[in-house]
Amino acid sequence: MRTSDLDTRLTGWSRPGGPFDTDLLAAHDEAETFPAEACAALDGWGLPEYYVPVRHGGRLDRLDEVHALLRGIAAVDLTVAVGHGKTFLGGACVWAAGSEGPAALLARHVLAGEPVAWGLTEPGGGSDLLAGSLTATRHGSGWRLNGRKWPVNNATRGNLMCVLARTDPAGGARGFTVFLIDKRSTAADTVRPLPKLPTHGIRGADISGVEFLDARVPAHALVGTVGGGLELVLKALQLTRIICVALSLGAGDHGLALLRRYLGERRLYGRQLADLPHARSVAGRSVTRQFLAEALSHTAARAAHEVPEELSVVSAVAKASVPGLVQGQLRLIGDLLGARGFLTGVEGYGVFAKVERDHQVVPLFDGSTWVNRAGLAAALPLLRPGRRTGGSASAPPADWLREEHRPAPFDPRRLRLMAPRDSVLGSLPGLVADLASGPQSDATAETVRLARSLLAEYERLGADLAGIRPTGGPPSTAAMRLAERYEWCFAGAAALALFSARPRHHDRPWWRDGLWLRGCLALVLENLGTRPPEAAAVYDRLGALLVGEAGAHVTVLDEDASVEVPA
Repeated sequence: MRTSDLDTRLTGWSRPGGPFDTDLLAAHDEAETFPAEACAALDGWGLPEYYVPVRHGGRLDRLDEVHALLRGIAAVDLTVAVGHGKTFLGGACVWAAGSEGPAALLARHVLAGEPVAWGLTEPGGGSDLLAGSLTATRHGSGWRLNGRKWPVNNATRGNLMCVLARTDPAGGARGFTVFLIDKRSTAADTVRPLPKLPTHGIRGADISGVEFLDARVPAHALVGTVGGGLELVLKALQLTRIICVALSLGAGDHGLALLRRYLGERRLYGRQLADLPHARSVAGRSVTRQFLAEALSHTAARAAHEVPEELSVVSAVAKASVPGLVQGQLRLIGDLLGARGFLTGVEGYGVFAKVERDHQVVPLFDGSTWVNRAGLAAALPLLRPGRRTGGSASAPPADWLREEHRPAPFDPRRLRLMAPRDSVLGSLPGLVADLASGPQSDATAETVRLARSLLAEYERLGADLAGIRPTGGPPSTAAMRLAERYEWCFAGAAALALFSARPRHHDRPWWRDGLWLRGCLALVLENLGTRPPEAAAVYDRLGALLVGEAGAHVTVLDEDASVEVPA
């Protein structure tokens, strides 16, 4: 992977006068102007190549690599990551359509550094795609578009936009179609920009809109099939939601870097802040949230290659869980920073307020937490333990999460609207059994106890799911609570699978004695209503590690690589 090369560049670019200079980015934020210098630097490095699949001339063949690249950028500035990374999201429908659609055309423009927008939302429509009123009607051999898309990231900057349009006046599941629009090829005055929307966070991003007024587009603008737009968008969202959570991980990296500095500098009651038990506990909980988010995100990125037919569940769990984990982490950090977390002019810490503001929008991207959880709730009748699924031909997650494993080529034809099974959570009983059968020590015995408690919670969830049946309309409150429990169980299984997959890491600081895993399992169990007695000691140890040498690399994926985050 080229992530280490980009990390090095980001460190250099973050120095005074560079395109990622903290003062420059803060000025853009204050003026609500686009961080063009930073995005130009990323273009020059070649980041657009990672938004285009290899078969179309790009370098995109591993979703976990794109994930790592955007995480590194977000760790320096979330607005830049959102503004630049949107091009991947904007082109996802074209790539998900496979051989159908104007893939060669899009690839050529993206590789040239052109931003791409994704026109899904409309004024007053919220997350309801079926409410879309922008129409596309046949006109000769092509189409004529009328209506608005707003708010849309990169709507004004991007000449290219994938648009979901109503092609059947009656709407419905087969009443929408996706088009790739090049605004430069439309007649004058038929495409009008809508004003930028003032936002609480990511103030410099181009969150604006576009209006089509009898805009004529050619036949080759069609992406996929007529009437297949809704299905195509829902499949593309399975990919983009996984990429979105990289933004959260980057924000978490930035927050933890600031916290580590603060714990090492701040003195209270005659002692270093890190020597106070409460501060260490909060730091440990913050680290644990990052590790659980990281394990879940990495599992989702690998799952896109190995079990894409299950991605409707995996991506929904990741998108519903990871931003919330990081938002909770940032709240904990903000509590410790006190006034430094809110005053923008405080040397070294003023950027925290921007990080927290910027991240608040990530839970809304590509379906809010509620939307993703509601989708998971609707699928629960198909996911209850013991239901016959026909089995899976793929290897268990602990196999394809191995560091040396080469992910299978992504095949968009395997994407499904409804997952037939959940291989990650389904592997939990075997993972617990394997952990219990290995060499035992006091720390291992504690890890086994926590893992068995998680398994017991999963079995209770299975019993509660046994009587659930498919229903129409919005999910009930009870179904949403079951979905949330499912998310926590899934996250715990992902952490356990990652730990099992990488035994060579078990002697590293965060891994030793299963420390990071015990923290994750304790956090999961707490949110499932159980309070493990060993949790306090585990959080204390994790917090102590943060201020030590290990705290320079807060990751369980590769402790030899990190981004130097500017203060």
